[in-house]
Amino acid sequence: MENVLVLNEKDNVGNAIEDIVRNQAAIYSLAGKSYEIIAKEAIPFGFKIALKSINKGDSVIKYGEIIGIASKDITQGQLVHVHNLEGYRGRGDLNFKKRCCGT
Repeated sequence: MENVLVLNEKDNVGNAIEDIVRNQAAIYSLAGKSYEIIAKEAIPFGFKIALKSINKGDSVIKYGEIIGIASKDITQGQLVHVHNLEGYRGRGDLNFKKRCCGT
């Protein structure tokens, strides 16, 4: 049974539609074909999993759109989140802190 949502053939990440534990199969389908990768770590419900290895500096693509840049190498099956993904427009929260608080 599928536990990862992938909507576009360009996607290199998918969304977990249930909690996935380390070493569990992450299963998704695309264009009528089923795929299976092994989770390298726990992937909580709603979080992203790398469908293939992504090199530092490469685009991270979800739903066919670039959602950010890999800030470090990401291996297939790894959790993709703020620790290894940076928005391609920068970290707006850091700029806000600098403007409002002088830090």
